[in-house]
Amino acid sequence: MKLHRTTEVLDVDDSNLSGSNFNNCNLSSASFNQIEFSGARFNDSNMTGWKINDANLSGLVVNDVTLSGAQVENANLSGVDFVHCRFAGARIDGIPVDEMIAFYRAAHPA
Repeated sequence: MKLHRTTEVLDVDDSNLSGSNFNNCNLSSASFNQIEFSGARFNDSNMTGWKINDANLSGLVVNDVTLSGAQVENANLSGVDFVHCRFAGARIDGIPVDEMIAFYRAAHPA
């Protein structure tokens, strides 16, 4: 099936769309429930205001993204690596992350 420049609302249920490509599409306010996104790639995408609930994001690779204003609650961050990230204004349980890093570096000089 090929849709080109359509403005219709789609109601897709119990379907296998693996290998599909979505290019230059407006999916704002779309709802995805019980979706298998394993191996999916999102490039040059605006995900402002996304809400992700009860999701398995194991193995997720996040690169060159802006998460300012994001809120992470009740998340298992075991084994997560943050590399070359800016933490200005970020907090963990109300404690500024940049202060935690500064405290750790002062206690463990290189």
